[in-house]
Parts: sequence; structure tokens; C-alpha cells
Amino acid sequence: MQRVILAGGFGKMGLAIQEKLAATPDIEIVGIVSGHAHASALPVFTNLADVNVAADVWLDVTTPATVAENAKFALAQGMDVVIGTSGIAEADLAELTTLATTHERHVLVVPNFALSAVLLMQFAQQAAKYFPDAEILEIHHPGKLDAPSGTAKTTASLIAAARTATAQAPVTDLAARGDLIEGIPVHAMRLPGFVAEEEVVFSGIGESLRIKQTSFSRESFMNGVVLAVQNVVTVSGLAVGLDKVL
Repeated sequence: MQRVILAGGFGKMGLAIQEKLAATPDIEIVGIVSGHAHASALPVFTNLADVNVAADVWLDVTTPATVAENAKFALAQGMDVVIGTSGIAEADLAELTTLATTHERHVLVVPNFALSAVLLMQFAQQAAKYFPDAEILEIHHPGKLDAPSGTAKTTASLIAAARTATAQAPVTDLAARGDLIEGIPVHAMRLPGFVAEEEVVFSGIGESLRIKQTSFSRESFMNGVVLAVQNVVTVSGLAVGLDKVL
């Protein structure tokens, strides 16, 4: 039985995770960390210093402002860590990489738990070999704290690394070109009614290729959450992306 402490357990994502893990054999939530007190059949901790239950995995779906300190605490307590929060600073990722090695633990950072998003990134890598010119559009709900999303940034980096030809230099002196990530324009929209959506548009002479994924509900993330928790122990040090455990 894998014992899990869930940080951020009472947000929309956290509540969905509670329901999914409660129905998953061999995984048990033994405690929840939240910024506020909540009525629950499980122990709820509002301060890290108060956490007094042992666990195998710390699953964190809080915010970029808190996730790094949470992960440091978990590693020091001998837990593996799954992070489902995007927008983490590079300096924090570097520190967590070092700490994972020091504590001989495993950290998996998952910008997107949706399997369709993982496949989109893999397909985009393949397409980038033949269509170096690309732009990314991502749409999320208004409550998402970072923009562009971690998924879009990761997709841009993967496309840039996979290119085998030089892309046409994007026009950067116009106001509506989005955030330029490794030479790839990324456009972020925040609209009510959306959960998560990403589209990569590739273009060549006389043709275009569009790759798109849509998460209609947070249920789309749940199988990825289970996979991450079950397999985080297989990664070496710190790894980024659900594909590392597929």
C-alpha cells in the first residue's frame, strides 16, 4: 500500500484527486495539507511543522509560491515527491534536483497529467523535424496562476530541441506575438468554461499541420495522477514530464 500526503487537497484539482485515489487499490491518502482548516475524515494540516503522519509519496497540487518549500520538507522527511504545479522557478528545480540526490529520493514534476497532452508533446517533437516553423496556443480557466502554461513552455522547448532545420525568424516587434520561448511564439488565453486546451500549429510551404488536445474536465488528469504516484520511484533524481513514467 502506497501512503500519500496530498498538498492542496481542497482545491478543485485536489478534491478530484481525493475521489480518484480513494477508489484506487493500493493507494491511501493518509493526510492532507491545506492553507485553511477543513472538515475531513482525514488528518488536515495547515502548517508543515504539524505534519505527524508517515507517507511514501508527497503529492503536491498547490501553487508555485508554496510547492518548492513543500517539496523540500517532504524530501527531508524521506518521501518521494510528485509535483502537479506548473510555473516553478528554474532555481527551485535546480535545488530540488540536488536535494533529491542528497536524500536519495525521487521527484517527478508533471506540467500536465492528461495523457492526451503527453501525446501531443511527443507528436509535436516528431513534426518539428519536418516543420520547424510553429506557434502554440493554450487556453485555460481564469483561475490558472501562470501564463503561458507549463505545458506550453515544455512543448516549445521540445519543439526547439527537435528541429533539424532553421525556422523562419518570427516577427517580434509586434504587440500580439505572444511570449517568445526558444524562438517559438506562445499565446495564452484565459476564459471561463475551459479547463485546459493546447494547439500547436506547424506550417510549411503550401501546407499546415495542427495538433490539438482538449481536457473537458479534471477527470482527464486522474489516470495520469495515479501513474505518477505509482511510478515516481522509478525516476532518477528529478524528472520532468509524465512521459518519464510511461
